[in-house]
Amino acid sequence: MKLSIIIPVYNEENTILRIIKAVEEVDIGNIEKDIIIIDDCSTDNTRNILKNLENHHKILYHPKNKGKGAAIRTGLKYVDGDIILIQDADLEYNPKDYPKLLEPILKGEAKVVYGSRFLNKKYKIIGKNRIIMAHHLIGNKFLSLVISLLYSSKITDMETCYKVIKREIIKNIKLRANGFDIEPEITTKILKKGYTIKEVQIEFKARDFNQGKKITWKDGVKALFCLLKWRFLD
Repeated sequence: MKLSIIIPVYNEENTILRIIKAVEEVDIGNIEKDIIIIDDCSTDNTRNILKNLENHHKILYHPKNKGKGAAIRTGLKYVDGDIILIQDADLEYNPKDYPKLLEPILKGEAKVVYGSRFLNKKYKIIGKNRIIMAHHLIGNKFLSLVISLLYSSKITDMETCYKVIKREIIKNIKLRANGFDIEPEITTKILKKGYTIKEVQIEFKARDFNQGKKITWKDGVKALFCLLKWRFLD
């Protein structure tokens, strides 16, 4: 059994080594790890850092910045694991959650698992000790409601980074998105094929824009458009 871990990267010089180390060190039993890192034409020192890791992992480089979706689609061309997992290059998501993400698939209970930041959890959204920005939380909940209405499937965290999918499923889905709209595209096309998305609770440490957060309200609007578009188009 092999797990392919796709890590799209753009300007993460401060976190890339730490997240790779965390992925390398997490214990997932006898499952082999296949780590694929895609640098989306970073303009900081990320690319130089990755060049030193080329003997240890698959490192791919985009000649120009294309977006998270394009990086994931590039990574999917090189996976050879039985299960595919998407990992952001920042430190918002903790690889220590891998065992609980993999468990439903390994037990045969699911073929698609999402790590939910909001399942049975509440976050502080105002004040200096807030956990997540209010508009991100509200936007995500609204998009999740739209999914429920359009696809008759309850999901608490469509925008989660942690999407864990059996290889034969994701390989049979034609993805086109280049940006953050890859999240609704993956979700809608999985649901349209009749698969159930199993959610498990994960840990989460949000960061602000001054810490490198890249997704904005514009991406939320685009996600809504994509949910509607992919409901009726392939």
